[in-house]
Amino acid sequence: MTGFRGQPVSGAGRSAKAQTSNQRVVVPFDDNRHLHRLLGEFDSHLALVEDRLGIEAHAHGNVVILSGSESGCAIARGVLEELYARVVKGEAVGAGDFDGLIRHARQETVPGATASGDGPAQVATRRRVVKARTPAQSTYMRALEKFDLVFGIGPAGTGKTYIAVARAAHCLERGLVEKIILSRPAVEAGERLGFLPGDMREKVDPYLRPLYDALYDVLPPEKVERDLEAGIIEIAPLAFMRGRTLANAFVILDEAQNTTSMQMKMFLTRLGENSKMVITGDPSQIDLPPGMRSGLEEAVALLDGVMGIEAVRFANGDVVRRALVARIVEAYDKISSVRPIDQAASKAK
Repeated sequence: MTGFRGQPVSGAGRSAKAQTSNQRVVVPFDDNRHLHRLLGEFDSHLALVEDRLGIEAHAHGNVVILSGSESGCAIARGVLEELYARVVKGEAVGAGDFDGLIRHARQETVPGATASGDGPAQVATRRRVVKARTPAQSTYMRALEKFDLVFGIGPAGTGKTYIAVARAAHCLERGLVEKIILSRPAVEAGERLGFLPGDMREKVDPYLRPLYDALYDVLPPEKVERDLEAGIIEIAPLAFMRGRTLANAFVILDEAQNTTSMQMKMFLTRLGENSKMVITGDPSQIDLPPGMRSGLEEAVALLDGVMGIEAVRFANGDVVRRALVARIVEAYDKISSVRPIDQAASKAK
């Protein structure tokens, strides 16, 4: 991307505009029709740029006028030009694309920050191209491409499971693997699924719904159904993985914070030839019995520095679902240290 230069910009929003309005930049565009699609309905995308970078942005004819700090205007211009080029190519552009490019641009301007310099990473499937919306997502995507075993650790809404499924679909479509295996611990049912009605797929569907949703988003629905019937996409509850060797497969273990130490060791040692394994989880949402250590936390600590393994950590700032979700995660994090006191008080009663 071009135009991403300068010092870090505070996302102070509209209230900071009066203090930062020291430069005026005019950004011209060739086609008003493309420009209209770029800016969104009622220029909603320009409003997002203003809010994230603390500048003013106005559309007038075939130009966008930027007013504010030098670095803020430089980032805004780079983002607008990059996304305009995508619109010209016929790509759909949404608020997430603006937010993602701004996050990457601001990361690259922070002194001492780790940045690839290559802009947002992406993974392509038959149905869509998934572009990273945060620097951590870019790091994650590149790790999935490079390493055979990757841990994705962080709060809900950071895209760690969705990106893993997109990468699995990419590898399957290109013949890099022969099948996709999806697994998840069924903690709520104690991993005893026999009492539930239906076949194995029907028994575990409620626990694997997020993985299904991601599959149907990145692959045509009819292909997902065919591959499920043919066993090319396989649902394998963690409790039923013992004794298997998973070769030529892309294996995803979701909600891994709810695995025990023995379950995690068993799962990790299933990795066979020409296979990729991704393990995702949120250590702040452990549902194991009190006093039992999460197999995810233990595995990440034990395997730190082992060749061929990479752990990518996401933070609250990497939540991409919507700003409200990020604020919810932050609020819960603030009270997490108080919970043990609350629980002790409850038991005392």
